Amino acid sequence: MQEETAVDDLDPHSRRTRPADGLVIPPGGGRTVRTAAQQVTFKVTGAHSTVASTFEVVVPPGFDVGAHAHSRSEELFYLLEGELDVMAFEPKVRTRDDWREWESRSGERHIRATAGTMILVPPGCPHAFANPTGRPARMLFQAAPPPDHERYFDELLELLNSGGEIDPAAVQELRVRYDIEQLTPLRHTPPVQAPTVNAGITS
Repeated sequence: MQEETAVDDLDPHSRRTRPADGLVIPPGGGRTVRTAAQQVTFKVTGAHSTVASTFEVVVPPGFDVGAHAHSRSEELFYLLEGELDVMAFEPKVRTRDDWREWESRSGERHIRATAGTMILVPPGCPHAFANPTGRPARMLFQAAPPPDHERYFDELLELLNSGGEIDPAAVQELRVRYDIEQLTPLRHTPPVQAPTVNAGITS
């Protein structure tokens, strides 16, 4: 019986040229960071990919990331569940308050995105998303190149969980350091829950 010979035994260079193994992440897999404003699960990081970091993001009701732009990063968003107001265009005027009032020179305005919507954001393009509904939304988010957004999420969480008042200057410095030009304010105003009324039962 002929003995099988491994490919690596035949070719001494094959160890350097063989493709790396893939990565299979089960549902719920990945490292998750949580704040009152967002829940982010790191799915694919710079340790696995030289192309992009991939995250699963849960956007709570009332969260508005604010319009912003990146000079170097390209981003992709794919809405998995829920609804979000989204935009990705250069407006006629970059007003500083509400990006949902913006309009592009071609007449484009923000849209209400539903599950299955994809948004591609090239470097330099203003973009934003907000959850105006009463239910969380869930999306897949990619940022290229890695690992800038991974470090940003980690450092932002550290700031938000440091206790006491959040220092806006520290948050702004962090965003500038990670190539985030904030154009309109980031806001989180959770919807007010109506008080529950228990109707009395009489017999």
